[in-house]
Amino acid sequence: MGFFLETFLGGLMSGMLYALIGLGFVLIFKASGVFNFAQGAMVLVAALSMARFSEWIPQWLGFQNMLVANVLAFIISAALMFLLAVLIERLVLRHLVNQDLTTLLMATLGISYFLDGSGQIIFGSSVYSINVGMPKEPWLVLDSVFEGGLLINLEDLTAALIAALLVAALALFFQFTSTGRALRAVADDHQAAQSIGIPLNRIWVIVWSVAGLVALVAGIIWGSKFGVQFTLSTAALRALPVVILGGLTSVPGAILGGLIIGVGEKLSEVYLGSLVGGGIEIWFAYVLALVFLLFRPQGLFGEKIIDRV
Repeated sequence: MGFFLETFLGGLMSGMLYALIGLGFVLIFKASGVFNFAQGAMVLVAALSMARFSEWIPQWLGFQNMLVANVLAFIISAALMFLLAVLIERLVLRHLVNQDLTTLLMATLGISYFLDGSGQIIFGSSVYSINVGMPKEPWLVLDSVFEGGLLINLEDLTAALIAALLVAALALFFQFTSTGRALRAVADDHQAAQSIGIPLNRIWVIVWSVAGLVALVAGIIWGSKFGVQFTLSTAALRALPVVILGGLTSVPGAILGGLIIGVGEKLSEVYLGSLVGGGIEIWFAYVLALVFLLFRPQGLFGEKIIDRV
């Protein structure tokens, strides 16, 4: 029982990170109605910025206080993601208002390749580390209840709590603020939203800025655990099944989808991996996503689109 609970908790913690990355896809889709292929590149650029500025700032200012360096690096990285959102809106999205969704989709693909290339030019192509003081030592609990106790990874627990707080804040933002309602209106119909006075350009800057902040937090957590390298941009592909499962328009769906996939990956690898030679954790999420695409393509909480002729 203790081993099962360890595996289950590990899956929940991984699932929160998946949900955090998947949330970036949901935010952009809710505001533009298009799938954002650039989300992975945004996570990469944000993580690179955090890693490099936390390394450069002590050299520039001549001190070794890593806490101050990390705070300044986070502020600079957040400002960079906001600037990136403004540039994307001014240079790309503003000129594609009311265009076909395929055009917007290809635009995000182009943005992705541009961010990958510019990130390598600006920050370098080596493997970098992020150290924000997240605890690395495991935590033994309930040793009086289960034989051997439960071993909890404190880094994963901290990351899951941070992700949960951010996800909860964004869910409240969408549900109870006028800006959140405006975002939903823009996603439904660009022209109708503009006709009632919703500033489309400002909404797009806001949502890309929020998606950039989400990418920054996800990049910091991922970089702290595994290091920052250019394969990080492909980490967003791990979140694709999350949004397929939960629904591309649902913030709660991204949360639940991430948790289901995180737990499913861990449990299937531990209890079924030996039966098929291992590797279930790699493809489990994609098989589950395929099943949903076949039988419930809108996901658990997505809006079912009905076309009437």
